[in-house]
Amino acid sequence: MPRFFMAGANAVGGTLILAGEDANHAKVLRLRVGDRIVICDGAQTDHHCTVQRITPEEVVAEVVESVPCRAEPNLHAVILAGLPKQGERSDFIVQKCTEGGASEIVFFLSHRCVSVPTDAAMERKLQRWQRIAEEAAKQSGRGLIPEVRALGSLAEALDRAVKTDLPLFFYETGERRELRQVLEGHAGPLRSAAILTGPEGGFEPWEAELARLAGLPLCSMGPRILRCETAPLAALTALMYATGNL
Repeated sequence: MPRFFMAGANAVGGTLILAGEDANHAKVLRLRVGDRIVICDGAQTDHHCTVQRITPEEVVAEVVESVPCRAEPNLHAVILAGLPKQGERSDFIVQKCTEGGASEIVFFLSHRCVSVPTDAAMERKLQRWQRIAEEAAKQSGRGLIPEVRALGSLAEALDRAVKTDLPLFFYETGERRELRQVLEGHAGPLRSAAILTGPEGGFEPWEAELARLAGLPLCSMGPRILRCETAPLAALTALMYATGNL
């Protein structure tokens, strides 16, 4: 069933109105009067609708029922990834982590980041990543579109991570704990978590020490070294499984 995202501001009584790009997309899909669609309000509520009217400017749909989005996890997962050098790797992280259930996707600059975009270039990247997140959210039936942001330093990323119930720093060498042990040792409810991974080449030892001093456990993904675009998705999948969201 075709899926659209739209803020509830356009709701009028029992109808919702698609306009602009959404209306154009509906026409590309060749929707007809009587077809069923889902319009998500972006706040985890799905409105199951029937198309009532199609004009050159808009598509009017009648709300049949409104239900909580079943595909949305109960864990607020924040992905904090060192900015990769290659653009297709960052695109992959956004797309697959959106499908995997991430609520926020944040790229940051660390010591081994090769790519340091200008402000204008970063703004263009953010716009593209947000479009990728929206399309992935539609495809995977998400109840919200993850916010994609950028931070200028590892310190800022650590500051965002420690605001969650369980911040996790993934490091490829040295003394680390298994992710399973960290999850089993967590006390209290787990409503939010942060997954912090590095760019190509990983983290410098001093960066790992900075994370440890900030209170983040240094975690291992096992004996294999994962690519920078694979690590966030692997960790997210493990976290979703451990919290009953997979």
